[in-house]
Amino acid sequence: MGGIDGLDLGAFGIYTFDFEHLSAARMREEIQEIEERGWRAFWIPELLGREAFTHAGLLLAGTERICVVNGIARIWSREARWTYGAGLLLADAYPDRHVLGLGFGGVARPGVRPLAAMAGYLDEMDAIEASTPAPKAPIRRILAAYGPKMLELARNRSAGALTYHVNVAHTAQAREILGPDAFLGVEHAVLFESDPGKARAIAREHLHPYLNAPYNIAKFRRLGYSEEEITGGGDRLVDDLVFWGDLDTIVDKLHAHLKAGADHVAVQVIGIEPGRSATPYWRMLGDALLP
Repeated sequence: MGGIDGLDLGAFGIYTFDFEHLSAARMREEIQEIEERGWRAFWIPELLGREAFTHAGLLLAGTERICVVNGIARIWSREARWTYGAGLLLADAYPDRHVLGLGFGGVARPGVRPLAAMAGYLDEMDAIEASTPAPKAPIRRILAAYGPKMLELARNRSAGALTYHVNVAHTAQAREILGPDAFLGVEHAVLFESDPGKARAIAREHLHPYLNAPYNIAKFRRLGYSEEEITGGGDRLVDDLVFWGDLDTIVDKLHAHLKAGADHVAVQVIGIEPGRSATPYWRMLGDALLP
């Protein structure tokens, strides 16, 4: 488990938005400690201001072994040519340490179908004849995918898929569609809070933007949640999408994704105030999850 085309990401990695709020110096310090503690994979989004590839390059330059995964670089942020060029350079500069995660991302675009847009983007990337030197290691790419057709595209046109805010049942479904060989990475949010009322209130606040986004609403419907559960952030949905409680409870629930067929689980700690670090929780999780 944990591999992408020969890369060993380990069974568990870290996914975080927290670096959006830190200085470059602080980011280097924290990623270096994360690496020293044995984490093999660090997942970064592209949403709040950090550009995907400069962000990845900074983290790779400050470390020696850890793999940095774009989770995701949004296809609307740049043309396919520049995504391909960035992937080539990172693959050459940091062999076997970067994964290019691509996704539709962002708000709904009238008249644009995500599947067609992603397929067209991949077509453009694959048609490029680079004039730059060949990288020391190949570009590894994966796709953000939820529905059956996008999962099939991820299986056929990339190393595999990343899923975000899904339940364990979806992981089993995704594995069936991807087949035995494609990579399946699953992001899952965790919250170190054992009081049900407090935990669910924090989790609902975290989930609120996703419960109001068209593509996510469609995803939650496919997962079997009712309209009332989606619009109101029902307890069942919240508990499935955010694992809360003490360390042992959270760890047990995270392992359920592996049992359902995930190769790798990218753990996102939520409930951290902006400007504060999740490092104490990453230390706890590392002690419990890493070999």
